[in-house]
Amino acid sequence: MTTNHTPGKLPPLAGLCTFDEAQRPGLPVEECVRRLKRYHYSLKRLHQIFNNRISSEPVYELKMTFSLHAYYCAEHVTALRQRVGEMREPPLGLESVPNTHLEILFDEILAAPITAELLLGVYEVALPSLQNALQQHLLDTNPLADHPSVRMIRFAMLEIDEMLTIGQATIDELVDEKQRAQSQSWLGLLNQCLANVDATGELAQQTVKRQHSAMPYRYDGAPKRDNRFPDPYNMGVNAESFLYDEQYPPEPKTLMMFYKRLREIDVPEMMSSIIAETPGKPWDYYHDMTRQLWDEARHAMMGEVGFVSLGIDWPHKVMVNFNWSHALNAQLTPIERHAVLYFIELGLMPKTGKRFEWEVALDSNNPLSALFQDYDWADEVLHSRIGRDWYLPEFKTPKAALDFGDTCWTRVFMDWNQYRLDGKTDHRNWWPDLYIAACKSWGIEPNPNVLRFNTSYETVRADLKPVSASG
Repeated sequence: MTTNHTPGKLPPLAGLCTFDEAQRPGLPVEECVRRLKRYHYSLKRLHQIFNNRISSEPVYELKMTFSLHAYYCAEHVTALRQRVGEMREPPLGLESVPNTHLEILFDEILAAPITAELLLGVYEVALPSLQNALQQHLLDTNPLADHPSVRMIRFAMLEIDEMLTIGQATIDELVDEKQRAQSQSWLGLLNQCLANVDATGELAQQTVKRQHSAMPYRYDGAPKRDNRFPDPYNMGVNAESFLYDEQYPPEPKTLMMFYKRLREIDVPEMMSSIIAETPGKPWDYYHDMTRQLWDEARHAMMGEVGFVSLGIDWPHKVMVNFNWSHALNAQLTPIERHAVLYFIELGLMPKTGKRFEWEVALDSNNPLSALFQDYDWADEVLHSRIGRDWYLPEFKTPKAALDFGDTCWTRVFMDWNQYRLDGKTDHRNWWPDLYIAACKSWGIEPNPNVLRFNTSYETVRADLKPVSASG
């Protein structure tokens, strides 16, 4: 088949740019690689900052946002590593610090003692600086010769724009003028670091005195929650004992699955500690683990959405504890935490695990629950693969790896009774209030048998323990 067209009238150069744009000098490979390495370092440090502050950040929405932004950074670090590796650069030198002042900048933000300064440092200094550098790269480089970099940068800028938008909205809500004023000197230090990065001659000799990072940073793995979690030690309701009891109908079991999903707040809190305290791994390890961390945060938000869909004010109806992440972060080493995570994930693969939850959701006639459980199941299959890739190789046999996880999980001690004796919680059974609120949303009368459910962690069977946390 032939078409009538005038040669030379179609978009030239595959639509990438005009001939004039393709003829501009652009960046030589060496300069392009130098800049890419700087973007790589910045995103890698931002990934560290977001990850390392998940557990100790009390505000729920920020835990979720930091989980997402850590994942975004990990994705773009991976893309940059691949691109640098394509540009005749071995050895790549990607683990080197490109500039001392850039190192100080990120050390200072990582060590920021309060949330307000952390937010200002990330979203008003570090990320805007990176955004400007990426925009300048697009202006300076040849759009045809360096198209792989151009494409990668455009993708990165889409998500950096998104990060800056939510970051600014968060600052507007959480940072008041007094906090901003008190941070001016420190923000000036950060901007001086950036000014020194590209400075030459006498300007490059200006010294920057560390403030927050004058003392070495120490990761804080103790999980913190905001005031919407008024009873974080509450273990008064065991979801698994209800879900697996055949006497209860599927509709109220959906409530327990929304609770199980929301309860997964504790998985990013724990996984961030593994990532933060496991140095020296190949970058793909941190990328994959961060993907799983973000998935678990998504699952928590699925539970939140489930309750919102029923018009349930979950902070007042559901007591979401942090005992799992608190105990694992305090009592186990990073590899032991990973062992427990893998042991639990593997326990979710049989028919009594994720398939069962999905089938219950289907039977409950709640399309949203069925959708969430469908994707939750798919995610857990991926997570098992991540465990096989990065945890199993530490052991001679899969059985040894699984046995180690079982042993570590057995050692985790959550002292149900001591929490009560110490006055941290009375383990209130909040299930009746939640179920009554859901029945009002459904327009039905509560089932007396369901309403009487009152099984706590104190009386739950031992064989339910492996799925009592992250699943």
